Amino acid sequence: MNIKVLGGGCCKCENLLGAVKEAVAEKGVDAEIEYITDMQKILEYGIMSTPALMINNKVVSMGIVLKAKDVVKLFGV
Repeated sequence: MNIKVLGGGCCKCENLLGAVKEAVAEKGVDAEIEYITDMQKILEYGIMSTPALMINNKVVSMGIVLKAKDVVKLFGV
């Protein structure tokens, strides 16, 4: 699984990254987690509001900080 957390490096983005890491550890999911802070790359993905979360190159959330339990639901495991 490929997971991307996209954001400018603010505390909300950091919180989402932490929730993703917690969810991956909790479920034992084999995942590569990327934290993308380059605004040009973020815009290339069509992200208009951060923090954003992509799973397997699909945008699954934008503009909200999910909790670990909510991230787990997006794994589909």
